[in-house]
Amino acid sequence: MIDAVALTQALVRIDTRNPPGGEADAASILADILSDAGFAIRVEAFGPGRINLVARIGGEGPATLFTGHLDTVPLGAAPWSVDPFGGEIRDGRLYGRGSTDMKAGVAAMVAAALAEADRIRETGALVLALTGGEETGSEGAKHLVEAGGLGAIRAIVVGEPTSNRFLAGHKGALWLRGCCAGVTAHGSTPHLGENAIYKAARSVLKLESFDFGMAPHAVMGSPTLNVGTIAGGLNVNSVPDQAEFTVDIRSIPGMTHDAVRAAIARATGDDAAIEPIVDLPAVWSDPSGAVMAEMAAAFEATTGRRADAVSANYFTDASVFTPAFGGPPTLICGPGEADLAHKTDEYCETAKITESVAIYRAILAGAKAAR
Repeated sequence: MIDAVALTQALVRIDTRNPPGGEADAASILADILSDAGFAIRVEAFGPGRINLVARIGGEGPATLFTGHLDTVPLGAAPWSVDPFGGEIRDGRLYGRGSTDMKAGVAAMVAAALAEADRIRETGALVLALTGGEETGSEGAKHLVEAGGLGAIRAIVVGEPTSNRFLAGHKGALWLRGCCAGVTAHGSTPHLGENAIYKAARSVLKLESFDFGMAPHAVMGSPTLNVGTIAGGLNVNSVPDQAEFTVDIRSIPGMTHDAVRAAIARATGDDAAIEPIVDLPAVWSDPSGAVMAEMAAAFEATTGRRADAVSANYFTDASVFTPAFGGPPTLICGPGEADLAHKTDEYCETAKITESVAIYRAILAGAKAAR
């Protein structure tokens, strides 16, 4: 059985910051490991150095899909106290960019798949979809869905950071750009121009009190809206003829993103043209459903903790995969800690990596028994 902690170290030592991504080297290591264990390997390129890795083992029937992403966010401006690509272990913590989000989850999934490979080959089916480009809007997952060929999926497990909690879903993400056009003029004669920054400012102030007009979700709560950026103008002594702002909406089940986008456009009126940047729906699986109950039983037997259904505010590739495969039950569970994702001195606890392997193995064993 491969050591998931050591594999996490090996993955952290490969720089897959996105942009530019460069997931190919990480995918190559994993492809070799899985191929040697008898997995059928498929590599999908979606740009220079941009790679999705698909590995399958077992029969032709509906498979369990384990998925995680290989890219990471950039380092940021703050200095690290450790080598961000060193994979150093100190006091039970494995440090490095992507350790918690989510190379530890990928390593644990691969280790569990290898450990269960012989039994899966005889009694079930497993697909590992290890994607690139998740951090910039699930680019790799979208490419895989468009390419097709993954077959029928009975359940999805996403290894994103949950500190090994049992999550039955997450909010969606609708990112919008508001583009404001004006007429330039000299800064000393603003009455001869039309100031695009004023249009952006008026639009943003209207969105501060935006009402989604819907009841909270029982677990996820209410949708949220945040204006993340605003920019415009070229120099202090000119009337700006262009400005833009961006909006981050986190949606809940039952929301239609097209309707929300239209409502935002009505709220801003003629001041801004609203266009989408990212459009990923919320994901929620009924915890009382048979497959979710099966996975919950495996989780509880392994951890001794209750699988109380909770949700995340962040999005994952499940926003692409779950609707694409007809809404199979979807679990988000991984060793990383969400509060450490994207931060300086990011780390993942090695004990949680080991526990994740046990959780994933139990889920695979339960899936085989249910077939």
